[in-house]
Amino acid sequence: MEKICDIIFVNGKYALSQGGNMDKICIIEDDFKLCELIKDYLEDKGFCVYIVEDFINIENAIRAEKPKLILLDINLPYVDGYYVCREVRSKSNIPIIIISARSGEKDQVLAIDLGADDYVTKPFKLEILHSKIRAILRRSYGEYAYANKCIEEKVLYLQEKDFTIHFKDKAVELTKNEFKLINKFLLNPGKVIKRVEFFQELWDEDNFVDENTLTVNITRVKNTFKELGIHNIIKTRRGVGYIFDDSILKEVEKNEKDN
Repeated sequence: MEKICDIIFVNGKYALSQGGNMDKICIIEDDFKLCELIKDYLEDKGFCVYIVEDFINIENAIRAEKPKLILLDINLPYVDGYYVCREVRSKSNIPIIIISARSGEKDQVLAIDLGADDYVTKPFKLEILHSKIRAILRRSYGEYAYANKCIEEKVLYLQEKDFTIHFKDKAVELTKNEFKLINKFLLNPGKVIKRVEFFQELWDEDNFVDENTLTVNITRVKNTFKELGIHNIIKTRRGVGYIFDDSILKEVEKNEKDN
């Protein structure tokens, strides 16, 4: 997966930017009339849209265009969407929304099991599709809020291409949820982040997730920082949420410069 961004703590702050190519959407659908309708609608909403026309070389098109989200039909010429979904997911974490006339429960379960992020049944309203796209991009890329690349003086940073966190000369692999949690912390240093915000960030719906699930994920993140040699950087505010105490990192950065 191409490197999308670095989340970087440097010079005592996090410099946020939109980054490049954050809103390109790739449509893989053999109904070109529908493709054009979706394309026109999404472009009016500010997205950049690419329509795949060569169904023999779909993966090459994805690599070349580097989309941030894929809209994928199941019934395609040469190969079906399930195969494409499985192949894409085996190589990257690009969000995938299936758009299909197949409304059966088994089809939807199979798509999700193969790595799709959502499933939209035809016919659908473009407004609903737009809403789902925004929700998935928000969850996957943190409201498009990413830090600028920094060539020098990296102290702590996330790398999305391989889901790792780096601190000085150490690196630790992360799960998708751990990555999202740490991303949320890095973008909100020193602020109380309510538990409900984490539920929305990770699962979008907090009504169907056990409270203990979040606690377990936060504990894993704390252990990740300990593995990097950073202790007590996440403070618990009982009954409210958590604080990312970046003053510890500021002290580390100061020591690095002094040495």
